[in-house]
Amino acid sequence: MKYKVALRRTDEGYSVSCPGLPGCWSQGETEQESLENIQDAIREYLAAASELDRDAEIREVTVAL
Repeated sequence: MKYKVALRRTDEGYSVSCPGLPGCWSQGETEQESLENIQDAIREYLAAASELDRDAEIREVTVAL
């Protein structure tokens, strides 16, 4: 799966977030390290979300723009 990420240069290195997953962010000293770290953060985020939805009935909705 592909996710868009927002990469920002900081005084300490790079900060990176995933706008499609609120609260999912990471950082790293280099661009490469921050991108590897956000991949781990996305995997952990999705695993936690899956666990929370374990007993829920999942449905899809369509939203017109």
